Amino acid sequence: MTSPQAQANLLVVLNKDEDTVTVYDERAMLALATIEVEHNPHEVAITPDGEKAFVANAGSNSVSVLDLGALDVTHTIRHPAFRFPHEGKITADGRLILASTYADSVFIIDVESYAVRTVLPAKRMSHMVALAPDEKRAYVSNIGANSYSILDLDREAWVAHPPVGRRPEGIGVSPDGAWLYVANQQDDLVYVIEIATGSLEASISTARVPIRVAFAPDGSHAYVPNREGDCLSVIDTSTRREIKRVPTGIWPGGTVASAEGDRIYVANNKTNDISVIDAESLTELRRISAGVHPDGIALARRKA
Repeated sequence: MTSPQAQANLLVVLNKDEDTVTVYDERAMLALATIEVEHNPHEVAITPDGEKAFVANAGSNSVSVLDLGALDVTHTIRHPAFRFPHEGKITADGRLILASTYADSVFIIDVESYAVRTVLPAKRMSHMVALAPDEKRAYVSNIGANSYSILDLDREAWVAHPPVGRRPEGIGVSPDGAWLYVANQQDDLVYVIEIATGSLEASISTARVPIRVAFAPDGSHAYVPNREGDCLSVIDTSTRREIKRVPTGIWPGGTVASAEGDRIYVANNKTNDISVIDAESLTELRRISAGVHPDGIALARRKA
């Protein structure tokens, strides 16, 4: 018999201050398991097949590998140069592109062997990673360098490190691959950069401390949680205007849209819950209880 979690998309939420990961049935919003990991898990990357989750434990300088079928930790990745490993993205060919904030480096890890294959010195406080849809490039926000970095994934080499706003953290590539959005937490601005030319096309004001960037699956909207504004900025990507600020819990952080695009999930760090937002009406439908200080969040698309 197929297990229930194999039939449903899963919402994976990291609880930073209790060193756990809670896995939910995404449609029913029911907790299936809470799994212990190492200290201070911050962000999570899901394999394209939805079978594994790679959890960056910033406080213990490790990465926990979770089997999302068995709902258990199967492996722990360590490296002597990890210093506050923070966020990664996984390519279709099986590479985890992981930014390690206080190492000022990006690590490329084989998701089958768990071996670190490449260490790339980056810029100060490399923190978040965005992957282009064609997976030819990755983009890394550098909080301490006021820049973002462009990584050629074929060559596993840097292309450039363009300047951006003050303390850039959230970063995302639009689903069509044409636009890079960067949330600058000290400027309270989201920059919209044309990828083909590298030119700044717009700067969009948000509430205080925009911290992440997520997109609707069809690319029609960008979703930016404002950590000290206790709300989610919704940006119309066609007009590049903020169209609404949706109230959330306190200190919203990790944000992801459902595969169908009808819901937005926001992890609220200081109210220990998840806002479930209707993407059409842009209203909060409900709150789901989480662990202590939930932040990193991701959707695992499962096979029916």
